[in-house]
Amino acid sequence: MSQTDDDQKQSDAEAASRSTPVDDVRRTEHTLTLDDGRTLAYTAATGRIVLSPESIDDDVFKGTKPRAEMSVTSYVAEPEEGRSRPVTFAFNGGPGSSSVWLHLGLLGPRRVLSGDVGDLAAPPYGLTDNPQSLLAVSDLVFIDPVSTGWSRAVEGGKPKDFHGFQADIDSVAELIRLWVTRHGRWLSPKFLIGESYGTVRAAALAEHLQDKLAMYLNGVVLVSSIIDFDTSDFEYRNDRAYVDYLPTYAATAHFHGFHGERPLREVLDEAEAYAARDYPWALARGSRLTADERQEVVDRLASLTGLSPAYIDRSNLRVEHVRFFTELLRDRGLAVGRLDARFTGPLRSGIAEQWDADPSFDAVMGPYAAAFNHYVRTELGYDQELAYVVSSDRAHKEWSYKEYEAKPIDVTAALSRALRANPHLRVHVAYGYYDGATPYWAAEDAFAHLDVPADLLGNLEHRYYEAGHMMYVHEPSRRRQSAELRTFVEGASGR
Repeated sequence: MSQTDDDQKQSDAEAASRSTPVDDVRRTEHTLTLDDGRTLAYTAATGRIVLSPESIDDDVFKGTKPRAEMSVTSYVAEPEEGRSRPVTFAFNGGPGSSSVWLHLGLLGPRRVLSGDVGDLAAPPYGLTDNPQSLLAVSDLVFIDPVSTGWSRAVEGGKPKDFHGFQADIDSVAELIRLWVTRHGRWLSPKFLIGESYGTVRAAALAEHLQDKLAMYLNGVVLVSSIIDFDTSDFEYRNDRAYVDYLPTYAATAHFHGFHGERPLREVLDEAEAYAARDYPWALARGSRLTADERQEVVDRLASLTGLSPAYIDRSNLRVEHVRFFTELLRDRGLAVGRLDARFTGPLRSGIAEQWDADPSFDAVMGPYAAAFNHYVRTELGYDQELAYVVSSDRAHKEWSYKEYEAKPIDVTAALSRALRANPHLRVHVAYGYYDGATPYWAAEDAFAHLDVPADLLGNLEHRYYEAGHMMYVHEPSRRRQSAELRTFVEGASGR
């Protein structure tokens, strides 16, 4: 063989080596003083892990091939002697969201200082220790799905291949399996925490992990749930969504002063009772309602929601949620937040049919993005120049639900199956009364339709907060939620 041939072979080998992705993870050591005074030592690891699942093409086994580089941040503390610590895998939703919200808002050892309604932090924001971190009782692994965070398809790969219901489940499940295997954690208590669309992912993952990978979980935490999309789908003459949103409208009206001195719980009880019986009946009657019956519905809805009777009547007794958030405080020139109805922002136009942006999202996006970009590079030492994608519009727009073509997107069957197969599986559900993205009554409606024996319903626990979609933005809610999650994880771990 000529020298030229040798040189070409070496050049080809070097090129192949350069194009083959490898794990890129930075580890650092830290301590955290917990709220009980204990000092917890832990190792943080952040970066990208290469996902190389097995491949079968046309019934031919093709081995393993890198398909994605997924960004992960983990926190592992020293276990007590003779005991394996639980490990919790956490992710947010979107679809198209990174895990930064649960990471720096609620669970991690450091948290963002973003402020709250009426007292928002100003740029450049800040970070502080989180003595209430779930790390006190469980190791933590934060996962960014492909196209969020620093997770990307490999060079030459198609991001769209990961932008879909089942493709997302497959990739996240494989990452969990890989992490558990590499860290020797098959005999550790294992938990999932998902928020928003992350609750869809978590419910489907619970079934997938046990049925496809034989990995049984101890618990699933669902924060701001939407496990049946039919409960909040206003299209296609779906009256269920209008009914399921009514208690959230009433809570929002209460916060903004439309119910005087009445206690919130009293208002919610009234709205829930009306949504449970009379309102669905009225909508089902359609034009068969008498004039007096219709006026009675108009007046009741106006009283509960704070909207004018004329607006309720023009809406044919059906108020879509973004229109509600635009209309409620129109005479004050304000729009109400969808993620958190406690927040308000200026309307772009006094005659706008819908607001141009969610003021509650505007309030939190900047602080979380700034805090994470500083934290991961300065404190965790991960020098990555690639942009950290907090929220991917592309992934959201491309997301495929082909598995649910011509039928509602509904993972109650998956969660039911997981519970029936694993009677030790515990489920913790967190609701925000002012959450207009995944309303609490709609989520309750979905959980009430789980297909499980009555005795398994005791495996579910429900917790409520006077806050929104990311209830941990509200400091009293954050502290209480942190304590309740610790208790849940310890209890479901058998401790």
